[in-house]
Amino acid sequence: MTQETCPAITLPTTSAGTFDPSQLRGRHFVLYFYPKDSTPGCTTEGGDFRDRHAAFLAADCEVFGVSRDSIKSHENFKCKQEYPFELISDPEEALCEAFGVMKLKNMYGKQVRGIERSTFVIDREGRIVREWRGVKVPGHAEEVLAFVQTLK
Repeated sequence: MTQETCPAITLPTTSAGTFDPSQLRGRHFVLYFYPKDSTPGCTTEGGDFRDRHAAFLAADCEVFGVSRDSIKSHENFKCKQEYPFELISDPEEALCEAFGVMKLKNMYGKQVRGIERSTFVIDREGRIVREWRGVKVPGHAEEVLAFVQTLK
């Protein structure tokens, strides 16, 4: 378990909002990084967090999805999938780089740089208390929720 703190990077979110970790002090939050809006795995992962959103809120925990997609793309994705949480737009990869989720991946026989599906839980003091890298979607949101429910 790491005790690093969440970097102080402010970025735009859906619903004309702003992600600012300092504004989240006193609450737990989840950052799940995913490769691309409206792709099968990312849609399933977001749906799994959507379907458990009430349980996350009951555990005093916010949920945010993060990718390099634009706010316009995020708004369409969020609306179509009825996500009750905000999506963070990181086209310059500031948050992605800070969390070390940018990786070289093989796609159709070519090396491409993209987001490695990863999730981080940040506690009330802004410390990263758990991380999952190279996430496989099935069962992941349940595992994150179970961990969050153990936090005080």
